[in-house]
Amino acid sequence: MFAAIGIFALLGYLIGSVNFAVLVAKKHGVDILKEGSGNPGATNVKRVLGKGPGNLVFALDALKGFIGAGLPHLLLRIDPNQTAIKDLFFVVCVAGFVGTLLGHCFSCFLNFKGGKGVASTIGGLLVLLPVPILIGAAIWGLVFLASRYVSLASIGLGVSLPVSCWVLPLFTKLTFSPAEFWFAGAIAAFNVWTHRSNIGRLLSGTENRFVKKA
Repeated sequence: MFAAIGIFALLGYLIGSVNFAVLVAKKHGVDILKEGSGNPGATNVKRVLGKGPGNLVFALDALKGFIGAGLPHLLLRIDPNQTAIKDLFFVVCVAGFVGTLLGHCFSCFLNFKGGKGVASTIGGLLVLLPVPILIGAAIWGLVFLASRYVSLASIGLGVSLPVSCWVLPLFTKLTFSPAEFWFAGAIAAFNVWTHRSNIGRLLSGTENRFVKKA
């Protein structure tokens, strides 16, 4: 099982390193690394090329995260509900997910540059923490509609994950293991770190905002 952690982390990294923002933009004759903010992610594609290409990139990036976290369910012949191996199996799935996220943010095909990993995070967490990420997606929508800042909405989504893992057991029958709680906390911290430049622009009032066109 410990060898599986390394194998799925590597597979996840290779999957994550495929940057759909660059590929989709290239189909439209655009080098996304030289347009808009220069970030090879769904938000910049949407800003430069419009809603259709941007949403396509977001969906494909989310699919990367889903596949990276879900591969152990497809390739390992074990029952993840067995108490003795449940936590270890979760760690294997996390390894695949983390590998995918690192590949997306530090792609070996883009000189270790990449996007911010929000869509890939959502896709992976649909496998690993389905209820907290659905709550986080709702928070993302509310914050975005209120502020029109994608970055602020994404930060709100990330921070909500460990909060949900802590609060939900108080009011529902859902339970989360310590590994799941600390994993959610690590994702929140990583999410804030990848948005550190956006936080600076938000504080200075220079962050790009999506404004409805007349």
